[in-house]
Amino acid sequence: MRVFAIGAIVFALDQISKMVIQQKMYHTQSLPIIADIFHITYIRNPGAAFGILAYRTGFFIFISVVVVTAIFFYLPRVPANRWLLRFGLALQMGGVLGNLADRLRFGYVVDFLDFRIWPVFNLADSAIVIGVAILCWELLTVPDPLQRNPEVG
Repeated sequence: MRVFAIGAIVFALDQISKMVIQQKMYHTQSLPIIADIFHITYIRNPGAAFGILAYRTGFFIFISVVVVTAIFFYLPRVPANRWLLRFGLALQMGGVLGNLADRLRFGYVVDFLDFRIWPVFNLADSAIVIGVAILCWELLTVPDPLQRNPEVG
C-alpha cells in the first residue's frame, strides 16, 4: 500500500506544481531563479523527452497505459524486503500518471524546470528518471531472490 501512497504523492505534487505554473505564468515566460543556471520556464511539450515525436499524443497515452499496467502486474511479485525496487516503481508510476493526466487534458505536457544546459522538464519527468535509475541499480546489483541456484540442482 505504501507504493500507491508514494505514487499518489508524486502525482499530486506534479499536478499541483503544473497548475501553479499555468495559473501564474504565461506560455514561454521564464523567471530566473539563479541567473543563467536555473530558471522557471513554462513550456508546453507535445512530445517526449527533448520534444521528440511531437504531437504523437495517442502513442504516448498508449505507452503510458502499458507502463502503468506493467507496474501493477509486476508490483505484487516484488518481495516486501525489496523496498528500494518498490520505491523506484512507485516513482515511475506517479510520474507516468502525472504526464498522462496532462496529455489527456491538454494534449501536451507542462514543463517548467529549466537548468539552461538541459531541456526543460517537470517533477513527473524527474520521478520517472529517478525511478528508472533505481530499477536499473536494483536489477544490476541485487541478485534475484527467486533465482534457482545451479549448484543445488
